[in-house]
Amino acid sequence: MNAAVTLRPARALDAGAVGGILSSFIDDTDWMPRIHTRAEDIGFAGIMIDKGWTTVAISGGRVAGFITRRGTEVLALYLAPWAQRQGIGARLLAAAKSEADRLTLWCFEANETARAFYGAQGFREAGRSDGTRNDEGLPDIRFTWHGDADG
Repeated sequence: MNAAVTLRPARALDAGAVGGILSSFIDDTDWMPRIHTRAEDIGFAGIMIDKGWTTVAISGGRVAGFITRRGTEVLALYLAPWAQRQGIGARLLAAAKSEADRLTLWCFEANETARAFYGAQGFREAGRSDGTRNDEGLPDIRFTWHGDADG
């Protein structure tokens, strides 16, 4: 990591940055359909922040990434393009692991980078869906992590 990274609960004023990171992923990913506007992405981020489910990583005074978790379910983990491959995602996930004895998440089948990342973090495939359960209509994979297993 180049700059010091701190983790903290997201604040209402972080919604623009969190929504922007999500929107950037959608815009930069050719297989990901855009089904919401950028403004809706920011609004969705605000809802998740208001519920107290989101932790942000701050690097160089900016939001570098975020994780959104409801109980043991990781709902989202995204990094700004400039913050990728610096260990920030692993740090966000490690913080979530420290608060739970197991975690679950869904990852799009087409997201090979995320699938490899979760595997390296000790997550194991636990099931698949044909995409009828998500808004994007994309096949996805359920992953689980157990604190008493490797990872």
